[in-house]
Parts: sequence; structure tokens; C-alpha cells
Amino acid sequence: MRDEIKKFGQRIKGIRLKKGMSQGDVAKLLGTHRTYVSSMERGLRNPSLLTIRRIAKALRLSPKEIV
Repeated sequence: MRDEIKKFGQRIKGIRLKKGMSQGDVAKLLGTHRTYVSSMERGLRNPSLLTIRRIAKALRLSPKEIV
């Protein structure tokens, strides 16, 4: 399970970088701190479904596209 969480975080990071966004940009849109985005991208956090939906919205994608 930990590998899946890490892969998800790497996917989020890749999408974020492709869109030219910083962790701070994403954090601001999520209403959280940059360190939360950082720990999620490193696979240290297991985001809830609600958080995944918020991340997708921040990245202007559907949840299906980021999972």
C-alpha cells in the first residue's frame, strides 16, 4: 500500500511541475501549507477522497485523471 501512496504522490508532483506550479501554489488553492503538499508528494501522507477531489480541482483535472 505504501508504494501506491508514493506513486500517487509522484504523479501529483509530475502533473504540478508540467503545469508550472509550485508546491506553494497548490497549497494555496487547497487552503493548506506547502509542507502538506511536500509530504503528500513524497508519499508520507495518504490523502482522503475529499482531498484528492480538491487536488484535482486545484490542478484543473478530474479526480479520474490524477488517480
